[in-house]
Amino acid sequence: MNNRAKTIKTRTENSMILERPMVTRHYKMTWDLDRCVGCQMGPTACPKEALTHIDGEIKDGRMVTPPSVDVDPDACVLCGICVEVCPVHAIEMTVNGKQENPVIEYGAFPEIRGHLNFEKSEFDFSLKDFVIDNCPTNIISYNEEKDSMEIQFEDCIRCRQCEVASNGAFQVTQRWQGSVELHRDRCVEGCSACADVCPTRALYVDDTGELVLADYFCIKCGACMHACPIQPEFEEEEFTFESQGLTLTRSLKRLVNEEKLAIKVERWRVNHSPVKSAAWIEALRKLADDKASAVEIDRKRALKRKDLILALRGHILPDLTRDKE
Repeated sequence: MNNRAKTIKTRTENSMILERPMVTRHYKMTWDLDRCVGCQMGPTACPKEALTHIDGEIKDGRMVTPPSVDVDPDACVLCGICVEVCPVHAIEMTVNGKQENPVIEYGAFPEIRGHLNFEKSEFDFSLKDFVIDNCPTNIISYNEEKDSMEIQFEDCIRCRQCEVASNGAFQVTQRWQGSVELHRDRCVEGCSACADVCPTRALYVDDTGELVLADYFCIKCGACMHACPIQPEFEEEEFTFESQGLTLTRSLKRLVNEEKLAIKVERWRVNHSPVKSAAWIEALRKLADDKASAVEIDRKRALKRKDLILALRGHILPDLTRDKE
């Protein structure tokens, strides 16, 4: 059977692959299911509704089977929108064996940008192991020959753990700005499923067994909301927008039970390259809340917060808070 131009799906326990071999272009999209946190940003932004969220399994308050995602190979057009919006870089796309994202390549979607800078002159190298241990994606290392820190920038999720652990020598700008709220009085007793799926440890269980939120580390992926037993409820709402002289009507899901949620994440605005297209406007309306004027936490104030330092692995509170009180 000739599979040329037919999308072929292969799924294992740890990965999912879509391939579309064509005469001149061979498309391949790979999901790292171990890295996926079930955030639903991909399914929300997908213009063809080809992606489906798979719930995780909670047992005795712990996430024993992590949430995931599935894809309909007949509906997916391999546009690459899910690749760009994925907050944890769980999806990779290649064309003819080289990394390429069609919606970025052809200007139909912006690059969603975050930034990470390292100021070597401001870094206390006695903290190097502390910074390395606190990177949740293991993309920071020490180069002994250069006597400097090295970063795999393409895999950084911009969580800002390194910023606080280094006392500001690392400086991070996140992709999304927004808010996260934890209402412990609404939590199911004994449940910490949200902490199990959080990719940045913005949600964690402290030494007393209490669920704690370190909001500055949150990347606004929303995985915690969808892992929580108190599920968000949505209703369909239409919106219209102008694009290239046309008036288009689309629908989005609007949250309607926020007063009942134990954890709530909002995305207000995004750092992105300049582009105006129907695909981007539609995705942005679906992913973001209408709070463009809100301001996130100031970096200098965050570096003085003891709760953020306590959220770090093996925190060294006396050292990092010295002369900051």
